[in-house]
Amino acid sequence: VAGQVAAEGQEVVLQNNELLVAFDKGSGALTRMERKSSRWTLERRPALGVSFRLHAPLPNRRDNFVLGNKQHAMSVERTSSDQVRLVWTNLVSEHGGVLPITLTAVVTLKGGVLTFDATLKNDSELSVETIDYPYFGDLNPPTPTSQMQAEHMWVGNLLSNEVYPHFGNEKGYWGVRFPTKTIESFQTLFFLLQTEHEGFYIAMHDPTVRYMLEFTFEQHPGVVDSISNQVPRRDEISGIPVHLEFRTCHFVFAHPHSSVELAPIVMRGYDGDWHAGIDIYKQWRDTWFVPARIPAWSKDVHAWLQLQIDGAEQDYSIPYREVAKYAEECAQNGVTAIQLVGWNHGGQDGGDPSLDTDPGLGTWQELYDAIAQSQARGVKMILFGKPIFADMSTDLYKKELYKYDAIDPYGNKYESNGYSYTTPTQLAGINNRRRAIMDVVSPAYRDVATREFEKTTALGAAGWLFDEVMQHNGVMYSFSADHGYVPPGYLFGADMPLAAQFRAAADKVNPGFIFSGEGPQDWMLQYYPLAYLRISADFRHVSRYIDSHAPAIVKVAGFDDREMLNLILLYRYLISYEPYNFKGHITDFPLTVAYGKRIDALRRKYRAWLWDSEFRDTLGATVSSDGGHRYSVFRTATGKRAVIIVNTESSKGITATLNIQNSEDLMAATPEQPDAQPTSGPLQIPARSAIVVMEQ
Repeated sequence: VAGQVAAEGQEVVLQNNELLVAFDKGSGALTRMERKSSRWTLERRPALGVSFRLHAPLPNRRDNFVLGNKQHAMSVERTSSDQVRLVWTNLVSEHGGVLPITLTAVVTLKGGVLTFDATLKNDSELSVETIDYPYFGDLNPPTPTSQMQAEHMWVGNLLSNEVYPHFGNEKGYWGVRFPTKTIESFQTLFFLLQTEHEGFYIAMHDPTVRYMLEFTFEQHPGVVDSISNQVPRRDEISGIPVHLEFRTCHFVFAHPHSSVELAPIVMRGYDGDWHAGIDIYKQWRDTWFVPARIPAWSKDVHAWLQLQIDGAEQDYSIPYREVAKYAEECAQNGVTAIQLVGWNHGGQDGGDPSLDTDPGLGTWQELYDAIAQSQARGVKMILFGKPIFADMSTDLYKKELYKYDAIDPYGNKYESNGYSYTTPTQLAGINNRRRAIMDVVSPAYRDVATREFEKTTALGAAGWLFDEVMQHNGVMYSFSADHGYVPPGYLFGADMPLAAQFRAAADKVNPGFIFSGEGPQDWMLQYYPLAYLRISADFRHVSRYIDSHAPAIVKVAGFDDREMLNLILLYRYLISYEPYNFKGHITDFPLTVAYGKRIDALRRKYRAWLWDSEFRDTLGATVSSDGGHRYSVFRTATGKRAVIIVNTESSKGITATLNIQNSEDLMAATPEQPDAQPTSGPLQIPARSAIVVMEQ
């Protein structure tokens, strides 16, 4: 206690009714932090406090860090009742001596929101690649018996990764001294530090995604055993302090004699589960998110067929002239759109980024006519494309596109192995068409990609689907010196400028052209508003909770796929029918199509409750049953609620009990019996089916 009191006397403290955060006057280290409203002490031991870390490689030694715990702060002072300013200058590096670098941080506490802003002024001859700030040296759960998860959004799902009381290493035992986990900002701008009854929202508040940030956890000195990955439950093991470090690592690549302003890092506590944390993100999202223009047909209840007409081994399975036949089948079965895959020269994942037609499938005019005929029957044609990779086997790449390769720090191009199709040789990975990763930061390459994109609008298509829009095959930066910018260029930061060029090109031909993408990040929904997803039973539908009405389409491939269709009903998705892994006719799985039609008919009949309403996940109702079930809650514009309950049992009916607080006059309908009937007692749900209960 005496040591704690002494430490507090050397601190500068910000606090209010919600939070307390303290900094050491001499070092600027963050020494204590408490969520006062719940008595959760996040940073407990001042001796383990850390200020920052900085990486400034030397010409002949890349491992040259500036460690904050070896620096003396020039100043640590409260500039107002809710703000502290910290300055470090003339930083002592581990192997490069004193560097004329200044790091200035401003920490602000307003209400329950803690914000860390920082600016780096690099007057040295070295580049500063990364800055770790803020830095928690002793991150703790609310109690020693609590479980703590790091939860983050990726491809519409909320992923969860335990950080206490078990901690598995994810960075390769050969590469790190301590077990390490990271969450990258190219996946999500925020994550939730979630415990049983409360959590912390921690976010990079920069929707322009101008550089990459890693949310990083590091468990010291390690785990008790390598089977369970149990974290030691005491403050020391073998005389070594046990502590979990957490830091945000900014990949700024600040050149010599330059300055950079770091993206704000925001922290805010909340009570409850992940819904409460996501509510905080939604509040911030409302300040910057600009919804994309979406044609009316794509927002309504409808279904797609995904159809591959050629893979990468020239199977030429469906000539252009036959595409209209598939559209006719779709029209007869209530399917509104076809996502046409492999139509371009080279087939799916062959020939990229070229969007020329393929002579092996027919002529340009034949595809143009097929699209026109299909759309005249009311079936929109969505053309598949992949503009951020280049097939290295093509003459186009060898003669021209190689100029736009994304380049690594050693002058080599980034590339990936590509995908396997059709033949035993390629399915074994022997003759895959390797892909170069294109430098989308390059204005010249963005122009090349835009010219290719314009070929889809020239064909008269209603839209396109950008496959793998959410990634660059693990490549973050390009270090090319001759691509029209000062390297390195952050590829994910160029995705929106590229999308803006595509959108402008489409608007010249068809302002109603729909942009769709495979699992776009939340900020990319501003350009690719219709997301294509593949989900599973354990998928947590965070993107739907964030935006109830954003159109999203989900793969259905089983021949009696009621389970997937029930999930689509539960979470307000569109249906993408994909028989034979999107190589068949809509008529190939009649059982699946019949149940899908029933689901869509139910959603049209009760659209005020099931389509035009707000998705609340499981909030607002509880359900119990004598078997397996899942449920979701919707709330109409007038406050009326609907609950969808799915029986997940494969061979037996269940009896479910629904509790909606302060509810009267309930009506129930099912896909099989769509005419709603009054209900007040237990609900009988057949195997593999669902029921919708609505307030009147």
